Amino acid sequence: MTFQWTAVATILYGEIGVILVLCLPFISPLRWQKIFMIPLWSKVAVFWNKMFLTIIVLLIVLFLDAVREVRKYSAVHVNEKAANVNSSAFDHIQMKLFRSQRNLYLSGFSLFLWLVLRRTITLLNQLAKEMASHAALEMQVNDATEAAKKYLAKIERPQEALSEKGNGAKKELTEATNEKLRKEVELLKAELQKTSNALHKANTEVAAVKKQSEGLKREYDNLMKEYEQLQGSLNEEEEKKDL
Repeated sequence: MTFQWTAVATILYGEIGVILVLCLPFISPLRWQKIFMIPLWSKVAVFWNKMFLTIIVLLIVLFLDAVREVRKYSAVHVNEKAANVNSSAFDHIQMKLFRSQRNLYLSGFSLFLWLVLRRTITLLNQLAKEMASHAALEMQVNDATEAAKKYLAKIERPQEALSEKGNGAKKELTEATNEKLRKEVELLKAELQKTSNALHKANTEVAAVKKQSEGLKREYDNLMKEYEQLQGSLNEEEEKKDL
């Protein structure tokens, strides 16, 4: 195997290993996001897009070259078989055809898995952001609920005081005290209305984030199914080659 195809095979095996690690169920997207945020990855990210495009171009060129070689030796294989040439020449052509087909599979799967790897990393980052946003919104909803309970308790206390004072000693209450209590009740009601609006808005945002997170999870699961099908196809091709 020449140097370029050895490099392509190394890239393919590396892609398989990285994707398998990314698919481990006990490593959450939030943990992957923390790993991607370390200083070393931040420095690598500057050159990531250039490296990605460069490798894409190289793999496409090698894939097209492999397709050309397969077509070339397939035609020669048919012509030599029809001409009934000696067995050594026929075996040499067959060996060339096998190598070109092997290179075609290597470059094709490497190209596909390189795109899958890029998409998987993007989905993990998006899913981690949505999970963090969902957790923050849930915390806001809980805080708003607690604040609403406190405001309701504050409203009930002056109302109870008004009721007790009105029943027990109506004559002792002055107009100034009643007016102060009414203002306090109105202020607390306004705060409660404001908190209720904030709670409704937070619930709406939580529902939207949950829906978006479910969409990202479905897309991630579909991508993993495609990867498993591709891995099975690659294993079948390798078994055929071994036979």
